[in-house]
Parts: sequence; structure tokens; C-alpha cells
Amino acid sequence: MQKLFKTFFFRNIFFRKKSGNKKELCNFVAKKNYFIHLTIFSNMEVTITTENFETLKNGQKPLVIDFWATWCGPCRMVAPIISELAEKYDGQLVVGKCDVEESEELAAQFGIRNIPTILFFKNGEVVDKLVGAASKQKFEEKFEALLG
Repeated sequence: MQKLFKTFFFRNIFFRKKSGNKKELCNFVAKKNYFIHLTIFSNMEVTITTENFETLKNGQKPLVIDFWATWCGPCRMVAPIISELAEKYDGQLVVGKCDVEESEELAAQFGIRNIPTILFFKNGEVVDKLVGAASKQKFEEKFEALLG
């Protein structure tokens, strides 16, 4: 599922809008003349919420969750790497993104204090954790270890 998130800056205030329609989003931005940052999730990534977390965690495939926020610079740096690896490992594991502002309960449950934080689950248990921005090679090593 492709999901568009937009954060825009106007007069020292951050606003947020969700849209599933790219054309609608572009028209909204053009009308308002806002400076924006646009993040597009890959089709291989799942949005993790409190509603679907338990099902995904206890599924047959290992699970990788990227805890992030729209305003986080390092999260935006890591996002393309996570998306690329989600496509590469599609079918072998589930890769999801969890917005810490929308799913505060999940972030609190796992003691997420810094973002990005990436948790690696196998058989319903956290088996590894990576905090902060890292190289693609480092993420790939973690993905391979999860599958090994």
C-alpha cells in the first residue's frame, strides 16, 4: 500500500496532512504555496499500528519495524534504505514503519526514546535493535542475520 505523508512549514508552525492521492496532494500544495517534505512509502512496506502489530509480530515471517516521525531528519535519511531493502527481501520478511506520534503505545511498549529505531522480530520476540541512522551495509547485515 502506498501512503503519502506531507509535512509543511509555514510561519514557524509545522502542519501535517495525509493523502492517498498524489494529484490531490500536489494540488493542495500548489494552492497554498507551502514548502514541503514528502515521504513516499514503498509498496513493500506495511504501516504498523496497534491494531495490526500483534498479527504481524506473530506471523510466519520475521518482522522489521522502523520507528520514525515525519519531522525527524535521520529518519528521512534511513527511509530510502529501508524501502530498498523491503523490496529486496519481499516475501522473506515483513518490513513495516511505525510513526511514533500516531502509535505512541507501541513506542512506549518497546521503550523507544530515540528515532529512528529499528526493531527486528523473529518468532514474536525482539532479537535485534538498531538505533539511529546507519549505512545500507549495516542494515543489510541486520536483515541477513534475521533471516539466518
